[in-house]
Amino acid sequence: MAYISKKYSLIMALLVLSVSCKTTSKQSANSSPSKEETKPNIILIMADDLGWGDVGFNGNKDIKTPNLNNMAQEGLQFNRFYASSPVCSPTRGSCLTGRHPYRYGIYYAMDGHIKTEEVLLPEVLKQQGYTTGHFGKWHLGTLTKGEQNRWGGWKKDHIGNYAPPWENGYDASFVTESKVPTWNPMLVPEGWRSGKPGDQFGNDYWIGPDKKATENLEGDDSRVIMDRVIPFIEGAVVEHKPFFSVIWFHTPHEPVAAGPEYRAMYSDFDENKQHYYGCITAMDDQIGRLRKRLTELNVDKNTMIWFCSDNGPAGLISERKNNRRQGSAGPYRGKKTQLLEGGVRVPAILVWPEVVKQHRVVNMPCVTSDYFPTIMDVMGIHKNEYENPVDGISLISMVEGKQEKRNMPIGFRSKKQLAWNTEEYKLYSNDNGKTFHLYHLPTDIHEDKDLAQEMPKKVVQLKKDLYQWVESCEASDQGKDYQ
Repeated sequence: MAYISKKYSLIMALLVLSVSCKTTSKQSANSSPSKEETKPNIILIMADDLGWGDVGFNGNKDIKTPNLNNMAQEGLQFNRFYASSPVCSPTRGSCLTGRHPYRYGIYYAMDGHIKTEEVLLPEVLKQQGYTTGHFGKWHLGTLTKGEQNRWGGWKKDHIGNYAPPWENGYDASFVTESKVPTWNPMLVPEGWRSGKPGDQFGNDYWIGPDKKATENLEGDDSRVIMDRVIPFIEGAVVEHKPFFSVIWFHTPHEPVAAGPEYRAMYSDFDENKQHYYGCITAMDDQIGRLRKRLTELNVDKNTMIWFCSDNGPAGLISERKNNRRQGSAGPYRGKKTQLLEGGVRVPAILVWPEVVKQHRVVNMPCVTSDYFPTIMDVMGIHKNEYENPVDGISLISMVEGKQEKRNMPIGFRSKKQLAWNTEEYKLYSNDNGKTFHLYHLPTDIHEDKDLAQEMPKKVVQLKKDLYQWVESCEASDQGKDYQ
């Protein structure tokens, strides 16, 4: 089905829905809560390069993550949750669009930017009466035309890739273009491969057009971020408005650094692990701080909190003396940059006390592209009313315990790699489709036994489906969805 000016059509549809809601509200009893007071608050939390095996709720015995563990025990613990890409920028865009990165032109880290034609979660939710804020890493385009941040990438077309959050549906922002140290984020840490310790790192926090943050930038980076998140939420509560808060921590992406208090927790380990483990525990503390404040504000029950990582763990680099990339993919093969399970299967949780009443382990495959259609479903917005095609599905039936199997495969593409994950099988190529491997994931989580020669018909079937999806993504990338 062809769409004309989809972003305009979506906004008009949402306006009609808003008018309908207001009319219904007027017909309700005066004592009933307003429509906006009953809408769930939405928080999307993402760690950066956190491996599946880097958290206690997935079996890690060394790294202290008590608050994440509590969330997993209270809510849904995803055993098979995927980042849409094995690297950061593409995955982040999928969270906000529901679409695979190859549809909207962000193929790799710091490659391309969010296009103005894309319909984003904050834009839709603003039409639904939400106040919106983005905190931490942005990584979906540059934040200023006036200068180029040190680690901003996009060097070939810095101005052309300008796409800040305040021009993409956000009311409040506290963001960096890309990585910063996880301790004293504005300064070069000791042991970093370039610059002198204590010099300016060169990747600033921006809060608006040509406006940098200048205060409260010392110490743990996760705490620095949360110091902006909590006042934003408090303001929304005071104004009786539902809020949408995206919190994209830099932890534990390099430069990895932990403060003395957190390093001391891991004094039995070597220095590299002290820093890596310590910064994760520091992030966990801030997640606990957030949940505590939500409870104090009496909005915890009607707040859905999603947590995941943007990709698998970064691998060790043997030639580095200070090698703080100590992440673990648990039992899975592969790491960041790879479409093997270890590169895209990530730790994930959903807490939503009003709907999820008890702990449950979810084995159904889910992906970051599912955020958009799931939240649209919660808003009562049907699929034919928003950007199409999307690659995610609504997870509401699963959240409510009514669905255990995924009715749509998950496609992956990254540089020379292709993958097609169904409920049971994974078709994988790392040479642009010249050769394919087939794995039965329920019985071969480490992807050791290649079944391609034993099951040629299955390979042919899955290849056909995969290439149909690739063609669809290429059509989207050429702008055909916008015409």
